[in-house]
Amino acid sequence: MLNQIQKRTGADGFGKPLTVLLMLVLAVVFGVVIAKKGFVFAVLLILIPFVLVLITKIFENPKIAVFIVVFIGFIANGLSRYIKGPPYGLSVDGILVLGFVAIIFRDFYKGVDWKPAAKGVSYAAIIWFGYSILQLVNPEVISREAWFYSMRGISLYLVLIAPLILLTFKNFKDLNTFLYLWGIMSLLATLKGFVQLNIGVDPWEKAWLDGGASLTHILFGKLRVFSFYSDAGQFGAAQAHAGVVASIIFLHAKERKEKIFFGIVALAGFYGMLISGTRGAIAVPAAGFFLYLILIRNVKLVTIGIILGLTVFIFFKYTTIGNGVYAINRMRSAFDPNDPSLQVRLENQRKLKVYLATRPLGGGIGHAGDKAQRFTPNAYLANVATDSWYVMIWAEQGIIGLYLHLGVLFFILIKGSYIAMFKVRDPALQGKFFGMAAGMMGIMAAAYGNGVLGQIPTSLVLYSSMALLFLGEEISERYEKSRVVESITNN
Repeated sequence: MLNQIQKRTGADGFGKPLTVLLMLVLAVVFGVVIAKKGFVFAVLLILIPFVLVLITKIFENPKIAVFIVVFIGFIANGLSRYIKGPPYGLSVDGILVLGFVAIIFRDFYKGVDWKPAAKGVSYAAIIWFGYSILQLVNPEVISREAWFYSMRGISLYLVLIAPLILLTFKNFKDLNTFLYLWGIMSLLATLKGFVQLNIGVDPWEKAWLDGGASLTHILFGKLRVFSFYSDAGQFGAAQAHAGVVASIIFLHAKERKEKIFFGIVALAGFYGMLISGTRGAIAVPAAGFFLYLILIRNVKLVTIGIILGLTVFIFFKYTTIGNGVYAINRMRSAFDPNDPSLQVRLENQRKLKVYLATRPLGGGIGHAGDKAQRFTPNAYLANVATDSWYVMIWAEQGIIGLYLHLGVLFFILIKGSYIAMFKVRDPALQGKFFGMAAGMMGIMAAAYGNGVLGQIPTSLVLYSSMALLFLGEEISERYEKSRVVESITNN
C-alpha cells in the first residue's frame, strides 16, 4: 500500500540508464569544450539556458530588463577580473533594447502607448543624445569606434533607461524593488570591500593590481579598497551615493523593517566610502545632504544640518585629529588647496583651455584622457589627463557640450526636486524621492573631482533615479489610492 501511494521525486530519474548515459555524454562534451575552447567558452555554454529564461521573463514583463541591467552594472567590472572575454558592458545595451522590443511585442496588436514616456526627462535625454550624434561630424573626430564605446555611458544609457522606466514602472512596488535591489548590491559591495581590507585580495584581484592598478590603489602601503567595482574611485562615490539615499529613506521610513534595512545600508555605504580612500567621494554627502535640507524646508533641521556640516569641514580642514587613521588622513587631503594632485589637475585644465579655445565642439567623444589610449594613443587629448567628468565633457564635446550637459542635469534635478517637494504627499514615500534627488546632487558634485557620473553602476542607478523622480506624482497618486482601498477593506 505504501509503495502505491509513495510519490516519485525528480531524483528517481537519476537511476535510469538513459539519464546516466546522457549525463556521461554531457560530461565528455564539456570536457572536450574546455580542452579545446577554454573554460570561459564552457561557462558561456552553461549560461545559455539561464539567458533564455531571462529573455523569456523580459518578454513577459519588460520592467525586469531594468532590474537585470542594474544588477549587471554592479557585477560587470568585478566579474571581468575572473572571466575575461564576454562583453559585459555591451550586454547592458542589448538588454535595454530587448526591453523595448518586449514592449512592442506585448502591445503589437493594440499598439504601444508612448504617452507615459513623454516627460521632461525623456526630452532632455533625447536632446543630449542628439548632441552626441552630432559629434560624429565633429572635424576633430579620429575614431568612430572611440565615439561608440564612450557615448554609451555619456548619453545612450540615459536615452534608453528613462523611457523604459516611464513605460513600465507603475507603482510603489516597482520603486521599492529598485531601491531594495540597489541597497542589497551596495551591502554586498561593502562586504566585499571589508574582506579585501581585512583579509586581503584574492589571486585574481592581485593579478589586476600587479597589472598596473597598484600604482593608484596601493598608496603608502595601504590598499584603496575597490570591491567588485572598476576602481576605488567608483567604489567610494557609489557607496557614498547609496549612503546618502539610504540615510534619507531611513529618516522618513515608518515601517520598522524598512528603517532597519536602510539604516544598515546607510552605515555600510559611508563605511565603504571611507575605506575606498577616495577623497572626492566626500562631496556626495556634502552636496546631497545640503540639497536635502533645502527640500525639507524645516528651519530647525536646516540649522542643525549647517552646524553639522561646518563641524565636519572644520574637523577635516583645521584639525589634525585622527591623522593616524589612514582613511581620515586621506580624506583630509581633499581640503588642502596645495595638494600636489590638485595642482596637477589645474595645470592640465590650463593646457586644455588653450587647446579648446578654437574648438567649441571639443576634440571628439572618446578622444580624451586615459581611455583614449586604446583608440587614439597619439592624439593630443589622449595624453592629457581629464580626471573630472566635467573636464572630460568639456575636452571631448567643447564648451557647447559642457553647457548643454549641465543644463540637462540641472533641469532634471530641479524639476525632479519640485515633483518630490510638491507632488508627493506621503512623508515616507516623499523621503524616497528626496533621497534620489539628494543622491543625484551628490554625484553631480563628486563628478567635478572624478569621472564617476558615467561609469557603471553609478550611471545606471543615477539615470534610473532621474526617471523615477519624474514618476513621483503618478506613484504618489496610486499609492494614496491603494491606501484608501486598504483602509476600506480592513474596516
